[in-house]
Amino acid sequence: MKKAASRTFKGMGLDISSGVKLFLHQVVKSQTIPFPIRTVNGFTVEQERQMIKEGNEALRHGKSYKNAKEMFNDMMKD
Repeated sequence: MKKAASRTFKGMGLDISSGVKLFLHQVVKSQTIPFPIRTVNGFTVEQERQMIKEGNEALRHGKSYKNAKEMFNDMMKD
């Protein structure tokens, strides 16, 4: 991780110490992490909460099918 970060900083004309210092300055200035935190799935926490909420809502109130053929036939009605 450190080697990869060092290469990335070097590409920006920084050494690793300067890159970390820059990051820490931004944390202090903004009083937060200066980028969106993402879950292991690549979504922000709020996006993931919304998807879970919508999925649960669909499970409770959405259509359900006995099998794929029934679902396909329903989709092809229109």
